Amino acid sequence: MELLLTGATGFVGRNLLLRLITEQTGSRWSRIILPVRNPKKLQNQLADEGIGIPGNLTIFRVEENTWELPSDVRPDLVIHAAGQLFGREREGYFQTNVSGSLNLAARLSGNARMIVLSSLAAGGPTPQGEIARTTDHQDMPVSYYGESKLAMERALRERLGERLLILRPPMVLGPRDAATVPLFKMAKGEVRVKPGFRQKHYSWIAVEDLCEALLMAAVSEWVPGQKPFYLTAKQTITDGLLLATAAEVINVRGITLPLPHAAIQGVSWVLDVIPALRDIVPSLGPDRVREILPDRWICDGGDFSESFNWEPSRDFSETLRSTAEWLKSRGRI
Repeated sequence: MELLLTGATGFVGRNLLLRLITEQTGSRWSRIILPVRNPKKLQNQLADEGIGIPGNLTIFRVEENTWELPSDVRPDLVIHAAGQLFGREREGYFQTNVSGSLNLAARLSGNARMIVLSSLAAGGPTPQGEIARTTDHQDMPVSYYGESKLAMERALRERLGERLLILRPPMVLGPRDAATVPLFKMAKGEVRVKPGFRQKHYSWIAVEDLCEALLMAAVSEWVPGQKPFYLTAKQTITDGLLLATAAEVINVRGITLPLPHAAIQGVSWVLDVIPALRDIVPSLGPDRVREILPDRWICDGGDFSESFNWEPSRDFSETLRSTAEWLKSRGRI
């Protein structure tokens, strides 16, 4: 059995690869295939973790969004974790998340299965008056990112049919996530800000739990006609708790003040028009700010737990603590 993993230098893909290499779960695959844009970056990341390249690992370079695979690469399963998270234009999201994913699917053999990592953003915020979003609710993405993930799902389903399994995690937290650097830097301040005056509620999942869910799905039978699955930790969080816990795990104190949505939108506009600032807080780009405005991003992960006999186990505070420790050890915060 051969496994092809995309996004191996990204947050989720990197954690999944380390799990495959260091734990017994990787031994069931005769070959783990890693198409990446920058093989040297991947090699450096593995060296940073003190891990050598095992014999069943095949690394090769691919151009962005083309996914040209060598003739001898015919995986039995693909875990597609690559994609564009932050961007300025709708076209960029669609080029990577939709066209790129279709290019990859077109290069697979006729019996290869694919698990695609989508997002809660493809469904959108929790519908008004509902406790949690489920796959029975109509998909209503509010950002270009979410629209591209939903379009990706539909395009891949049309091409792969029952050989596709779609997973929609919410906010993913854990070690090796560079996107949390601004969160911890904000938590260090004596005065922190949260968007809006009303409390916001979020689902989340630890990257370790997500990796376990991906590997569980990889070796399981899939029921034909399955809808996308939401994945989530049992505990939900608020924006205030997120900031307070980030401050707690790095042992700092401060106060949190609400910032009007209009001010958040103004900050995102400034960050967008000044090129030097765009990469400082990518999650505050105008498109992703559309996801900050809704007050409830709660999803129900019960269907996946029941179908695959899987339960999340990581604690929120410990997940943020391990994230902070990893970032500190690399001099990021």
